[in-house]
Amino acid sequence: LGTTPAAIFTKNRSDSVSWRCWHKDLTANNMLFFNSNNGETDPSSQGNGYIKTVGSSTYSVYQGTTDTNGVNGSSDNMIAYCFAEIKGYSKFGKYVGTGSTVNAYAFGPRIHTGFKPAWVMIKSSDSSGNWIIWDNKRSPVNLADNYLQPNADSEEGTSTTQGIDFLSNGFKIRNTYQDAGTGGDEYVYFAFAQNPFVTSSNVVSPAGAISLTG
Repeated sequence: LGTTPAAIFTKNRSDSVSWRCWHKDLTANNMLFFNSNNGETDPSSQGNGYIKTVGSSTYSVYQGTTDTNGVNGSSDNMIAYCFAEIKGYSKFGKYVGTGSTVNAYAFGPRIHTGFKPAWVMIKSSDSSGNWIIWDNKRSPVNLADNYLQPNADSEEGTSTTQGIDFLSNGFKIRNTYQDAGTGGDEYVYFAFAQNPFVTSSNVVSPAGAISLTG
């Protein structure tokens, strides 16, 4: 990557063990499980392996004593998807839910990404709650209310009153779901831009504005 990742998803391709997710804003050594709705856990307390340190070129793992195959199965085929923050393209962070039902004009949690997102995934790190995805293809206008839950096998869900708004410089939470808006709970998010362009002077292009020369 040439820079330190902000999020890593890793999976043992040889054994039936859970996906591991590391995010820069989780508690040190804690992990989320991509196929589970559990909040962040301390794998070492259960003898599980985890991602330990993350650098600009490599990351290291703790083997574990019980479930040793999660991050470093002996002779197993492992795969890791590593995502870095790139200005105007991707952002990974956290926010605290308010538990308040808000509309398009009220102030809910507003998350600044520096670009208009096209795709946002959120997970509660404090408690159980589904992973949840919104995007601007299935919901091209606000309120973005069509969602997917990648840890579940259920079909697409929708709500006419709750979801998120895609803003020119981030997104706003407009729901009280345990998955995204419970008051006082911490959430981690993963966001990618609608218009991932940065000018030669390192300025993010305005949302939706592309200059073309005929």
